[in-house]
Amino acid sequence: MALSYWQEVLVNLRKIIRATDLHSKRLTKECGLTIPQIMVLRAIEELGNVTVRRISDEVSLSQATVTTILNRLEQRALIGRVRSESDKRVVHAKLTDAGRSILQEAPPLLHETFIERFDALEDWEKTQTLAVLQRVAFMMDAENLDAAPLLDVPAVSGTGIAEEGEEAVLNP
Repeated sequence: MALSYWQEVLVNLRKIIRATDLHSKRLTKECGLTIPQIMVLRAIEELGNVTVRRISDEVSLSQATVTTILNRLEQRALIGRVRSESDKRVVHAKLTDAGRSILQEAPPLLHETFIERFDALEDWEKTQTLAVLQRVAFMMDAENLDAAPLLDVPAVSGTGIAEEGEEAVLNP
C-alpha cells in the first residue's frame, strides 16, 4: 500500500532531520568540533584578527554564542585572544597553527553542500522550494522561531542540557 501525501511529507522531513543529525555526529567524531565551532574558526581564518561582534555578524550567531564558542576553542588552543594595541578594551580572536590544521582536515558542512546544489536550481525552483518550506514551517508552528542559516542540531550533554548549537540564533 502506498503512503499518503502527508506520510510522504513526514518521511522526507524525518530524512532531513536525520541527515542533519548524522552529519553533525560524523563531523564531531572526525574532527571533534561542532558545526558552529567550525563556522567560527573559518570566519577567523577568513577575517584575520577579529572581534566577537565581527565574527557574530559573519556567521549569524549571537555574540553570547560566539563568546561561548571562543572560550571552548581557546581551551583547546585552536584560537588565541589578543588585546588591540590601539584600544586595550578591544580583544581580537586569532587562529593558532592547531586551529589552521584542524580546519584543513574538516569536511564540508552540510549547509555548504546544500547551498551549492540550491544555487544550481532555476530561479522558479528556488522560489517554489522557499514557498513550500515557509508553508511547512507555518504548519509546524515554527514560522516565528529564530534560526541561523545553517543546518545543525543541538548537541545534548549528559545532563540533557543543549550545548552551544542550541543558541545558534540570528543576530537581532
